[in-house]
Amino acid sequence: MKHLFVKFKTAIAIGPYNLMRVVIYRLKLYLGLIFIRHDKIAPIYTSFFDSLKKTSTSTSHRSGWQNSAQYFGWINQTLEMQPPNWYKNILTGTVSNTSNTDWSRIPDFDGSTGDIKLIWEVSRFDWVLSFSQRSISGDSQSLDQLNLWLSDWCAKNPPYYGINWKCGQEASIRVMHLAMASVILSQYESPTTSLIELIRLHLQRIAPTLSYALAQDNNHGTSEAAALYIGGSWLERLGIKQGRKWRRIGEKWLQERVGRLVEDDGSFSQYSVVYHRVFLDTISMVEIWRLKNNLTKFSSSYYIKVSSTALWLNSFTDPLSGDVPNIGANDGARLLSLTDTDFRDFRPSVQLSCILFARKRAYSEAGSWDEPLSWLDITSPSEVLAENRDAIFANGGYAIVRKEQARAYFRFPKFRFRPSHADALHVDLWVGTENILRDSGTYSYNTSNKWLTYFPGTISHNTVQFDDRDQMPRLGRFLFGNWLKTKNLSDIKSTNNSSEIEAGYTDGDGASHHRKIMLFEDSLHVTDRISGFRDKAILRWRLRTGKWLISNNTIECSDFKITITASVDIKAIRLVEGWESRYYMKKTSLPVLEIEVDKPCVLYTKLCWTL
Repeated sequence: MKHLFVKFKTAIAIGPYNLMRVVIYRLKLYLGLIFIRHDKIAPIYTSFFDSLKKTSTSTSHRSGWQNSAQYFGWINQTLEMQPPNWYKNILTGTVSNTSNTDWSRIPDFDGSTGDIKLIWEVSRFDWVLSFSQRSISGDSQSLDQLNLWLSDWCAKNPPYYGINWKCGQEASIRVMHLAMASVILSQYESPTTSLIELIRLHLQRIAPTLSYALAQDNNHGTSEAAALYIGGSWLERLGIKQGRKWRRIGEKWLQERVGRLVEDDGSFSQYSVVYHRVFLDTISMVEIWRLKNNLTKFSSSYYIKVSSTALWLNSFTDPLSGDVPNIGANDGARLLSLTDTDFRDFRPSVQLSCILFARKRAYSEAGSWDEPLSWLDITSPSEVLAENRDAIFANGGYAIVRKEQARAYFRFPKFRFRPSHADALHVDLWVGTENILRDSGTYSYNTSNKWLTYFPGTISHNTVQFDDRDQMPRLGRFLFGNWLKTKNLSDIKSTNNSSEIEAGYTDGDGASHHRKIMLFEDSLHVTDRISGFRDKAILRWRLRTGKWLISNNTIECSDFKITITASVDIKAIRLVEGWESRYYMKKTSLPVLEIEVDKPCVLYTKLCWTL
């Protein structure tokens, strides 16, 4: 009975309208009622991009991919003239035999081919951007390769058959990348017939299932609305039937999604730094397209919210390394990849979005973060954003406190949308560019139950776990129930010596956790008050790799020292092996400090450094 009540509460929180959209979609899918007109056309073999009238030889132009593709930021594959196998799992080599199967009949999770994202990744068309960059830089062979690969993709992926047509968002990413390639090559005003036909086929796939994407309240809806807006306006300008309709649908839902999914403080609905970048890159591509084509501006409220998302990501990004806390789901997505920087360098996205929406540079000095501006011919303002300070994002559930070179990111539960990680009161600590106390990431959306449970679970975060369970009950692969609510959230209190903040929660089983963090320039002090659990509670600190040594209640590694005390006897202090995934499908071990108690108490953690 309790489980049913939790499901009912969660359904109400998700929203009856969204649930109705999902139910209708799945029922139509089951009954074969999702009809997408299959044009009786021959595969497209002609050129998609014309020969270039001029090229640029600027040495500042660098391709996102050099001699190899880099999927998810770490899987390297040599780029050859001949196209890849579009149905091949890039990690396992397994091939999906779905080229003659209607997309609607292909399952979401197929054990025979593994994680579907490992097949989809090649068909996101990142290579379209790379080949376009090389072509405009004077490499004529890359233009031939671009047209060859696109022709092969069309021949091997007939409209709406096969695994690469299954997802509307994947189709949308292709549309956006093709549009940006046309901007790089200066061919968006007079595109080829083949390119426009490919865009039309994609919009014809995206539009009928947009309602399902909107029901997710995440980047699926924003991506698909963006593709309909970009592609629809393209077709409309060329006088092609349905273009105006698709552009208007995209414009409507883009503004609605931004208004709904972006909080006033700039937080995005998915509670994830990586997905925040996906959203922001999507909106940046929309704005670039709007500017290039002199389309009508969106509403003022739209730009206010989008500007706040750019400033949010700027706050979370380390200006020296470009890295960010691995908070929330991390599916390895990186759109609009126009530099050879690492997947975890967020500065190109931050710089571009701040210039587009805040009208200021995030970084005053020139660097790789400026390369997208050159490729897309975006003028940079001279004014620079003020230096980041302590900040609280109360609508999204985040706070950042800073002292000299140290930063602590504090995650408290504020869920208007479904959480993907049980990470309430997690703390991420950075000293300079080094992430000392770390978050887990995701690893994979289709793996064994062990890892599906581990990475999003409470065990993978720097917080307290009660009675070996998650802070919220798991209801499905991507769904937790009994969403937590913050209690006793304080403002940030900052002095010359320290910055502090505190918050707490009580979960559905009556267990309570209240955490106070104080950051000094040479130490982090954390006070945890816990009660209401049945048998035990475990406080975890997920540490940077290194040779950590325990002596009684102290653990040390080079320049860092952690001291643990408690108001009751500590049952155990131990170092165990944990895991993190900074790149999708790649997990590495790291040391985890566990402090176990069996009575309500106050736990004190002091982490000091001498750098």
